[in-house]
Amino acid sequence: MIRLATPKDQAHLARITRDAYEGYVSRIGARPAPMMVDYGALIRQQTVWVADKPPVVGLIIMYPDGTDWAIESLAVDPIHHGQGLGAALLDFAEQKAQAAGARAVSLYTNAAMTENLSFYPAHGYVEVSRRIEDGFSRVYFRKEITHTEIID
Repeated sequence: MIRLATPKDQAHLARITRDAYEGYVSRIGARPAPMMVDYGALIRQQTVWVADKPPVVGLIIMYPDGTDWAIESLAVDPIHHGQGLGAALLDFAEQKAQAAGARAVSLYTNAAMTENLSFYPAHGYVEVSRRIEDGFSRVYFRKEITHTEIID
């Protein structure tokens, strides 16, 4: 089940993020940006959704960004990798974006997170740019949202 995060989820979100991203610290040379977010604020803004089996095993931070939807972070508890949870969270984000009339879903990952450089394209995301921002080498992806009209 995917649902909005609540204040009771805050400790789970911090742990999942830490566990999912800590392996990248040595590759990047710093803590990845998702490890430094304020989950309390994001929960209040209703931008965090969780995969709750229960317990909470994954999360996605997403929000409308102009005519697109932005995914700020996607994390799955490493002990639950390989179960399709990341793909389910991506699908959920795309459904929310489509329902909101968005044109596309955009996201970025760190260039050192090489697993993501094949994960996102495998789910229809196209690399659109690479930039250095806030000291991080980021790779930007975008997926166009298909809107179908129902004609009677």
